[in-house]
Amino acid sequence: MRAISIEECKESFEQNGSVLSLLSDEEKQLLRSSVSCISYERGEVIFSEGDRCVGLLFMVEGKVKIFKEGIGGREQIVRLARPIGFVGYRSFLAEEPHTTSAIALEPTIICVISRDTFFKIIQSNLAITMALFKAFATELGLTYNRTITLTQKHIRGRLAESLIFIRNTYGVEEDGATLLVSMTREELANLSNMTTSNAIRTLSSFAAEGLVAIEGRKIKILDYNRLQRVSEMG
Repeated sequence: MRAISIEECKESFEQNGSVLSLLSDEEKQLLRSSVSCISYERGEVIFSEGDRCVGLLFMVEGKVKIFKEGIGGREQIVRLARPIGFVGYRSFLAEEPHTTSAIALEPTIICVISRDTFFKIIQSNLAITMALFKAFATELGLTYNRTITLTQKHIRGRLAESLIFIRNTYGVEEDGATLLVSMTREELANLSNMTTSNAIRTLSSFAAEGLVAIEGRKIKILDYNRLQRVSEMG
């Protein structure tokens, strides 16, 4: 990881769709003067379970997996984060150490907003406060739905749902079908609450049925409607 200047990510910081675009000029200036930004390469740790929360982490570029370590050190991916948005905010708001870990899935830029700056802004800007409430509540709803999926669906349903979840989170390449993220089979298994061998076997089954095509870590969804039916059947 390496520290970078706010100028290197200012455009991402203030683009439309970002909650921070709701800031006044004065608030933007306050943020620029106090925020610190860090660049991470794929595989680098952003924070680990048990770490002290250093501030509100605002993701302006990249892709991040957030996970908990279970029995035997096995990961369970609980969230996939994308720009423009926040990571680690539960620990920040609860003033607790991180209860999850976060690792970059590709080159990623995270900007750290200090507690004092964050609360100064939300106390004076109702619009951004309401936007943050909505963003956090939406993320909580997605987590509830994922919990049901991981506990009630069978292996095929879980993997199908995970592929759809990845597509909805990160989108697809210009061909309109290839998932716009590179994940290992282990990461796919950790997202779907199954063993790596089951993920490999089930993905191969999907390929044989014409639901997906596989090329290394790249996965192309060939029949989205059928894959969605597999997910819905559980």
